[in-house]
Amino acid sequence: MWLSKQMRPAPPTADADMGMTTIAGGQTGVMTRGEVRDLPVYGPGGYVWLPENGKTVLVIKGGPGGEEQCVSGMRQKEAPRGMKPGEVYLYGPKGNSVYLKADGSVELRGGRVDIWGSLMINGVPYKPCTCGEGSL
Repeated sequence: MWLSKQMRPAPPTADADMGMTTIAGGQTGVMTRGEVRDLPVYGPGGYVWLPENGKTVLVIKGGPGGEEQCVSGMRQKEAPRGMKPGEVYLYGPKGNSVYLKADGSVELRGGRVDIWGSLMINGVPYKPCTCGEGSL
């Protein structure tokens, strides 16, 4: 009886490790000390990211014995020159990016930018120029 009161389950632990993604997409697999599959991927609110194959990611381990694991992110790229605290820079493959600047400006880069829905410019609906159409 006395001994059973002295033995308590191990408290939950938290640990982290770097790993290499082995399965990309929604069924993320990561090789740390061994391969673990179907890990959930966590990120900042409002941001969806699926790690690519062969990328180094941070794996957080928790629960008793560290058996509960998740991928939480990867090392950031170098910040753009002149980036200020509080600014946000999202980047994707092939150089496309969204840069939210402290002065209120937004910089979009990409091979092609698609806009779905209404486009407002200074609070006025955008109307493409029809200059020269219909006249010979």
